[in-house]
Amino acid sequence: MEVIGFTMALVVGLSLGFIGSGGSILAVPVLTYLFLLDEKVATAYSLFIVGSAALIGGLHQHRSNFVDWRTALVFGLPALLGVWMVRFFVVPVLPDVFFQYENFFFTRRMAMFGLFALLMVGAAYSMLFSKHQKGGTGIVTYNYPLILVEGLFVGALSGLVGAGGGFLIIPALVILANLEIKRAIGTSLIIVSIKSVIGFFLADAMIISIDWNFLMTFTSITIVGIFLGLYLSKFLSSAFLKRVFGYFIMIMAVFVFVMEFFVKT
Repeated sequence: MEVIGFTMALVVGLSLGFIGSGGSILAVPVLTYLFLLDEKVATAYSLFIVGSAALIGGLHQHRSNFVDWRTALVFGLPALLGVWMVRFFVVPVLPDVFFQYENFFFTRRMAMFGLFALLMVGAAYSMLFSKHQKGGTGIVTYNYPLILVEGLFVGALSGLVGAGGGFLIIPALVILANLEIKRAIGTSLIIVSIKSVIGFFLADAMIISIDWNFLMTFTSITIVGIFLGLYLSKFLSSAFLKRVFGYFIMIMAVFVFVMEFFVKT
């Protein structure tokens, strides 16, 4: 199972290298079902993996001048606040069981992974039916109140489920900051990195025990996958790859939902 799990770590990186998104949302199912980590640890580790991978991708995009650093900070700081508040104050106090109806127990794990499955469906839909391929005009403007609310929301959601939320950030940057799509993608990677890595160190790293050997091994393999994906993307259609990963994530969302709500564990 470990061999399969670390192979999937490579797939996480491949997706990020191929299309700049999607792979990170596979990290939580891999950590949960192949490495048997509980929901708190899996979502915490995913934040570090997502953030580290996004940083590599974001710096690569910066070399091509596809990162708007001011926008990254304007959006990234409230997103970081959202991650930190949820990981430090909310997740540690969530009850093991939210409610019981006869023999059915709605647990914390069901709540977190049910929400995660919905996020996966959203990510897959964004890959398959994105309406923001062209993006804005490139004349950057800021709707500060909406950016603040969106940043807090995306950060809080990321904190709960351990995913980067790039599929939510990219349309927000296009609509609220008027960024062109390529700069929106590059900037979103920096935002994901800021909120995920810093949020992990300010919250989870302070309150749970971290298996650094495992975490660094998984993250390193994911980063190798990014570079491999960047190289292979020169020879493969990004539109085709986006559809393949979109359908794969949709299947994984159904798998997560069935495992948590119908299969007794």
